[in-house]
Amino acid sequence: MSVVARLLLVALAIGAPAVSAAAKAPAVDIPFEQLTLPNGLRVVVHTDKKAPIVAVSVWYHVGSRDEPAGRSGFAHLFEHLMFNGSENHRGEYFEPFELVGATDMNGTTWFDRTNYFQNVPTTAVDLALWMESDRMGHLLGAIDQAVLDEQRGVVQNEKRQGENQPYGQVEDELYKLLYPKGHPYHHSTIGSMNDLNAASLDDVKGWFRAAYGPNNAVIVLAGDIDLATAKEKVTRFFGDIPPGPAFSHPKAGPANAKPIRGAMTDKVPQARIQRAYSVAKFGDADLDRLHVLSQILGGSKSSRLDERLLFKDKLVDRVWTNVDDFEVASTFTIGADVKAGVDPAKVEAAIDEELRRLLKDGPTAAEVAQARTFLKANFIRGVERIGGFSGKASALAECAVYAGTPGCFRASLGALDAATPANVKATGKKWLGKGGATMVVTPGERTVIPEEPAAAPAAMKLPAIDKKLKASASVVDRTKGVPMPEGFPALAFPAFQRAKLKNGTQLILLERHGVPVVQASWLFRGGYSADQGKKLGTAGFTMGMLDEGAGTLDALAFGNKMEALGARISAGAGLDGGNVDLSALKEHLDESVALYASVLREPRFDQNEIDRVRATWIAGIKQEKAEPQGSALRVLPPLLYGAGHPYAMPFTGTGTEESIASLVRDDLVAFQQAWLRPEGSTLVVVGDTTLAEMVPLLDKHLGSWAGGGVAPTAPVVAAVKLPARPRVFLVDQPGAIQATIFLGQVVPPTKDAGATQLAVANGVLGGEFSSRLNMNLREDKHWAYGSYSFLLDAVGQRPWLAFAPVQIDKTVDALRELQREIGGYATGKAPAKPEELKKIQSTEVLGLPGSYETAAAVLRTVADIVRYGRPDDWVAKRKAEIEGMTLPQVNKAAGTIAPAAITWVVVGDLAKIEAGVRALNVGEVSVVD
Repeated sequence: MSVVARLLLVALAIGAPAVSAAAKAPAVDIPFEQLTLPNGLRVVVHTDKKAPIVAVSVWYHVGSRDEPAGRSGFAHLFEHLMFNGSENHRGEYFEPFELVGATDMNGTTWFDRTNYFQNVPTTAVDLALWMESDRMGHLLGAIDQAVLDEQRGVVQNEKRQGENQPYGQVEDELYKLLYPKGHPYHHSTIGSMNDLNAASLDDVKGWFRAAYGPNNAVIVLAGDIDLATAKEKVTRFFGDIPPGPAFSHPKAGPANAKPIRGAMTDKVPQARIQRAYSVAKFGDADLDRLHVLSQILGGSKSSRLDERLLFKDKLVDRVWTNVDDFEVASTFTIGADVKAGVDPAKVEAAIDEELRRLLKDGPTAAEVAQARTFLKANFIRGVERIGGFSGKASALAECAVYAGTPGCFRASLGALDAATPANVKATGKKWLGKGGATMVVTPGERTVIPEEPAAAPAAMKLPAIDKKLKASASVVDRTKGVPMPEGFPALAFPAFQRAKLKNGTQLILLERHGVPVVQASWLFRGGYSADQGKKLGTAGFTMGMLDEGAGTLDALAFGNKMEALGARISAGAGLDGGNVDLSALKEHLDESVALYASVLREPRFDQNEIDRVRATWIAGIKQEKAEPQGSALRVLPPLLYGAGHPYAMPFTGTGTEESIASLVRDDLVAFQQAWLRPEGSTLVVVGDTTLAEMVPLLDKHLGSWAGGGVAPTAPVVAAVKLPARPRVFLVDQPGAIQATIFLGQVVPPTKDAGATQLAVANGVLGGEFSSRLNMNLREDKHWAYGSYSFLLDAVGQRPWLAFAPVQIDKTVDALRELQREIGGYATGKAPAKPEELKKIQSTEVLGLPGSYETAAAVLRTVADIVRYGRPDDWVAKRKAEIEGMTLPQVNKAAGTIAPAAITWVVVGDLAKIEAGVRALNVGEVSVVD
């Protein structure tokens, strides 16, 4: 996707708002400096000293489009291989980074590129550059047949895991339709099983020599670093890597095919329509105008398709548009989840009608202005983050790789500024007026899509190396191993400021002035547990209805007002409480708080909106049941807590189809009046503001707000006993190509004095990539793409859960391994080791500066401090507790897990797994719906 779109996603993820159509968005830029080493490596540097961390992002200009026939999936396979150690660091790539508290660390592959990224403390930049340079220049000696087989198995399970989801095969098949055979985007990035199986060690090594030289890469350093420092360090670690051959890419462009259609059936609860158009390439101003058109057509609550199909005609439960930006041709997608009982053809006809109308008449000036400023304002919010998949480092790297200049986002923003109804209309007609590939998925048996046999690839011929490129003399003695930092920067958590509003609400404010955004979360009691003895899902449904109209504004008018102000208002609930959130531009703070106040004081709960949301909500429950993980998480909680317990409900809070169908408006009003009241509540505000500004503003709009009647008491969460023996519950999913294993038990509450010790103990077992469960089932056995364990927060006894989606023929073996790993650890037969404790301590403590880079992260932590009655300095106290933790404490905490009391849920094709699971004799086996 484009730089603007990528940073837009970051902004949406942190709850950032758009800007009003009438207002001019603040100027934004990502200043950078750059240089090129003699071996061809391009280096881009952006300085941002708000936190003592540096984002290191390495992009290789190679992706799945570059793969030869018969070797699909090679680029993605290589992404995995490059995480598996190098010649001078034999071991998991993540290990040194975990010891220095790296955050936002991962790698991804797509059609046109492969990237690797991590944020590290400023003092650990040498470590990151040593590791990145070692796998760039010293990898092949670490790849043998065993490593290839291991990562091939991991990738194949990643493919199975994706395809095992509802609609999991649609995107690959849609791209096969849209891009004809021979086009480099025709095949999927993850590749085919046959091609992956055919990959040889010689193939892999040849691919590396061809594509992963420094002259085919860009490295971006963003954060607490300057150009001089970056130049010295990058030259020292990367300068001696020999340049590779000039890497050429297949020539291609947009696919101007005639309309083409496909259809399939799947184990899904409702039909889905997806249509894709091949459109302008990355860097073309048409692409920026298509983002504007996408926002108008189906990108917002008040979009043309939403208003017609969702609000007016009520034909769908969800409709959307999306633009994915690629180097040679981008993809514009329209999608709709068809309401049960509605003919998909009717929905498709309505989509066609709205699209034709938009292309014929064009958008209005108001629509273009609102969409344009929405995209620009969210770009501004996105630049709060320096790294990760979508931060500033990624934006600069993407521009450098695809456009040849790190600052291409400036042209993109300029194109948005210049967008008009006329040129948006013309662009839409040019790219969306013809062609397009449509895939319709309907409920039925899962379609098995056969793969073609692996073709023999042509011999790889490497072109000559540019004689102008050369490596410098090596100055790093790599036999000394990874350079570990001697010290680390201290955490500087923002100071708590407190006040009491006129309505009795406790206000906690923390100042963060990096971007002109103010974020707030009003915390209330009465979460999902308040549904006890009532209709399950009432809390979640009521909170979800708060932004569906308030005061004098109905749902559509409210959505328009919110976008016009540049605000985002949302509400949600958890096990023990609810929250109503605001994210507002500083320049529109007063009006945004006024709209926020109307949600808190005057939610409308219009019957027509209740009926619309109810239908979509019930469709969502059906989707949960169709998803392996969602199904397990609906089944497991009532088994852990027992019937009638406040937590004995799906942890999504969605309730059941029957309970949601029975809700009436009075139920919603009763919940809102009982629990959404200022008495006993706390408002947390983080951002570009002060206590002196916020208190008068909040009192102005909410000072007279008061709850009616006597406030209810929080539900009593009774303690439950652990089962006397293990239990196994099977959920049938015919045709599944994986089995999804979940297991769990209840453990002491979040407020328990031993909670931090239990968290560290869990980290050793399954909380990190290199923890025991994942290293066993993924890296050693390669039966799963990942296996982890985690703790959910709760006022009462909380759930400890572990999971592993495994290939179907390894279900019994995986269950056996999970039993062995968990049983050995919990009983003390395989206690935590010193190096395991050190790793978790380092991850938890040294990663703190990076963990609190954004205001949203600070807000979430403060909300938890409030919810669970922690002291203001809890972050510092928890840090000190972890630093001083001992092995006996961790191993004692591990004993909280009781292997003899675990409840197992396995979702899969019972025809293939039931007999083996029963024979394993883990515990009493039952089949549940």
